[in-house]
Amino acid sequence: MPAVNPTVSGEPLRPPYEQLFIYYLQGRLGDAALPPRGAFLGNWEEDGDTFLFFTAPADGLVEGLLAGRPDMVLVDRYQMTYEAWQGGRWERIETPHLVIRSPWAPALPEDDSRASLNLDPGVVFGNGLHPTTRDCLRALERLLGDHRPETVLDLGTGTGILALAALRLGISRGLAVDLNRLAVETARDNVRRNGLEARLAVLQGRAEDLVACRADLVIANLHYAAMAALLRADGWRGKRHCILSGLLRSEAGPVAADLRSAGFTVVDHWVCDGIWNTFLGCRRP
Repeated sequence: MPAVNPTVSGEPLRPPYEQLFIYYLQGRLGDAALPPRGAFLGNWEEDGDTFLFFTAPADGLVEGLLAGRPDMVLVDRYQMTYEAWQGGRWERIETPHLVIRSPWAPALPEDDSRASLNLDPGVVFGNGLHPTTRDCLRALERLLGDHRPETVLDLGTGTGILALAALRLGISRGLAVDLNRLAVETARDNVRRNGLEARLAVLQGRAEDLVACRADLVIANLHYAAMAALLRADGWRGKRHCILSGLLRSEAGPVAADLRSAGFTVVDHWVCDGIWNTFLGCRRP
C-alpha cells in the first residue's frame, strides 16, 4: 500500500535530492582528489571506473579535477531524478514482521507491532525495491521462523539494509562488509540512524577475504563473479545458514550445486520474473 508523504508545517517531506548529476570517469580518482562536500555527494569506484555524484551541475569542477590527470577520461555525464536512480519512488517497504521506511516517510501507527527500520539509501543501491533485496528479506523471515541464529555476516551490504533487518528481526549482532567506500559510509550512517552501533560493525573489504569471520548466518546479495569467488573461498566452516542472491537464471544452477557440495541443503528457492534467483541454505547436521 503506497504511503502518503507526511508534512511539517504544511509542507510535505521529500527525498533529500531531486536531481542527480553523475559524472562517469574512466580511471580511479582517489580519495585525496575528491571535491569537498556540499553539492558533491560521493564517489563510487568499481572495475577501474569512477562515478561522481552531485546535486547540481559540476562540469567546471570535474574538468579541473581531470586537468592534472592524463590517465583519466570523462566518459559520460548523466542527469536524472533521484527516484529514477533508485529505481522508483519509495517510502516504505513492508513484510509480515518488518517495516523499512525512509526518513521522509510517515511514522508507523502506534498499534503497529512490527519491527521498524529507518533507512536512507543516499545514492547507494539497496532501498528494498529490487527483487533480490525483497527476496532476501523473505528468506530472512522464513529462516527466523524456524531458527534463531545469534550472528550475521552480510557480504556486499550496500546500504546495510539486510544486516540491519536481521538485527531488527532478532539476531543479536553482526558484521556488514562492502568493497566500496561510499557503500560503507552509507551503511555506517544507517547503523547510527537506528542506534545499532554497539551491535553491528561495518568494514570495507572483499567478501571472499572476510567470509571466514565467525557468524551463524551469511547473507550475500552479489553479482555472479563475486559470488563465484566467495563460494571458492575458505571460511565456510562453522556457517550454519546462508542466503545467497543476485543470481541470474543461468547462474543459479552452479551456485546451488556449490552449496550442496559445501554441505548445505537448499531449504527454499525464490525466482522473480523468471530472472532473479535467491537461495536459503541450511547446513545438514
